[in-house]
Amino acid sequence: MLKFDNVSMRYPEVAGDVLKNVNFHLEKGEIAFLTGHSGAGKSTLFKLIAMMERGNRGQITFSDYNLNRVKPSQIPLIRRKMGLIFQDYKLLNDRTVFDNVALPLVIMGYSYKEISGLVRAALSKVGLLGKEKKLPLTLSGGEQQRVGIARAIVNKPLMILADEPTGNLDPELSSEIMHLFEQFKQVGVTILIASHDISLISTLNHRVLKLDHGQLVEGGES
Repeated sequence: MLKFDNVSMRYPEVAGDVLKNVNFHLEKGEIAFLTGHSGAGKSTLFKLIAMMERGNRGQITFSDYNLNRVKPSQIPLIRRKMGLIFQDYKLLNDRTVFDNVALPLVIMGYSYKEISGLVRAALSKVGLLGKEKKLPLTLSGGEQQRVGIARAIVNKPLMILADEPTGNLDPELSSEIMHLFEQFKQVGVTILIASHDISLISTLNHRVLKLDHGQLVEGGES
């Protein structure tokens, strides 16, 4: 599903490689945590997967795509196969829950009838059916994160990239979010979660990819 093969990344304004010869492979339906100190390279790795940046060396394969060789015109199509979840939710606070979740489908040109069915299905999966007309700021932090998750899964992606999805939540809500991810795993969605929450990671039996100054020191492949 996702493979990094000797991937390195260097920014012109930064001395040395931000990522150094990173190797790992995630299978379909696998959950893995990406951890490491601040500045270890987690954000850069996510940006490479989402094609916000291009690696300097090595090869990244997602599904059947070589991300190093895709044309700019192909990037939106490939990104539709990924769901992105953020720590700060990145919701449109002047739009309803329905409109926030529907946004990817509107961009993709779905009809209103299709959008209505898919949005309700996504909200049902995250336990928010019935709150379609609410504004995000009227919801709790945990509910806002679940709106973000519904938006990420509404178009049935092959992979979810979650950047600190439990960073603003208490342990009980964090556990609920992880339970949702487990459900998505069961239907074949691959999930990569960037997290500093060592206590949460230690309670779950999933692979840990640990970055240290750009090098993958745990969970990767030689």
